[in-house]
Amino acid sequence: MLRFCLFNGRRLGCCALIAFLLQIPSVQAETLNVHLLLSEGTAPYQQFSEAFKNALAGSDVSIIVSQVGESLPRSRKFDLVVAAGMKATESALSDYEVPLLSMMITRANFEMLRERLFAQSAHRAPMSAIYLDQSWDRQFNFIKAALPAHSVVGMLYSPEAHITLPRLPRGMSINAQSVRSSELLFSTLENILNNSEVLLVIPDSEIYSANNMRNILLTSYRYKIPMVGISQAYVNAGALCAIFSTPEQFGLQAAQALSVYAKDRQLPDPQYSELYSIAVNQQVAHSMGIIIDTPEEIRLRMSKELKR
Repeated sequence: MLRFCLFNGRRLGCCALIAFLLQIPSVQAETLNVHLLLSEGTAPYQQFSEAFKNALAGSDVSIIVSQVGESLPRSRKFDLVVAAGMKATESALSDYEVPLLSMMITRANFEMLRERLFAQSAHRAPMSAIYLDQSWDRQFNFIKAALPAHSVVGMLYSPEAHITLPRLPRGMSINAQSVRSSELLFSTLENILNNSEVLLVIPDSEIYSANNMRNILLTSYRYKIPMVGISQAYVNAGALCAIFSTPEQFGLQAAQALSVYAKDRQLPDPQYSELYSIAVNQQVAHSMGIIIDTPEEIRLRMSKELKR
C-alpha cells in the first residue's frame, strides 16, 4: 500500500475560519432557511455536509439537507440554496428562484452554466460559487515549490475543456496539447511526456476518466515524468504529489460565506477556495529518484514566494 505524507491546511486556515464563525452572534433578526442540496450521498459530499452543519451549529440558520432526486414538501420555502457538485447546481437552477451558492464545481463548469442561463434569460436570482479546482497561480506556485528542478509543465486537455492557458512564473514553461479524440490520447500523452518534466492533471473527465487513469499513470511512470494530481486519491494511486481542497475545507468556507450572507444578504464573488491541502507520495518519489520536501516545507516555500 502506497505511503504518503499529508499536510492538512486546516491547521493554518481553518482555525482562522472557525474563529471568525465563533464571533457571529447566535441571535439573528430572522432565521435563515437554507437548503443544502447534495449531488450524491457518497463520502465526499457527506463530509462536506457535516463540516458545513458543524461550523454553523448554534447560529440562527435552519438547514435542510437532501440529495438530487429527493422530493421536499412544496410548501417548504428557502432563502438560499447551497448546491454541492455539478448535478446539484443544475438541479437547483432548474427548481429554485432563490440565491444560489454552488460548491465543489469547477470554474469552467460554473461559467458554462452561467453563460447558458444568461443566453436563456433564466434564473435571475444571484448566484455564486467557490470553485473545486485550484487557481493557476496556486498550482504553478506549488510545482515551483515542490519540484524546483522541473520547469517544463506538460498538460493534456480535451476540446470541451475551454481552458485559458495561464501566465507562468519566471523560468517555467508549459507544453499543453489538446486531445482531439480518445484514439489519440496515448500518442498525445507520449508526445507530452517526451517534451516535459512534469505532467499536471486538470479536472477534465474526458481525459482523466476512471478507464484512462491507470494507463496514464503507468505511462508517465515509465517515462519517469512525475504526475501532479488534483486530489488525495491521485496521490494514493501513484501521483507524486497534489494540491487540493478537501470536502471539509469546502464545508468551512461555505459556512463562512453563508454567515456573511445572513448579515448582509450578499453572496461573495465567485472565487477559489482559500483553504487547501498538500499531499506527497514519498514512495513514488524514491522510486523515481526525486527528492521532494514534506508538505509543510512546500507550503512554507509557497508562502515565501507569494510575499516576494
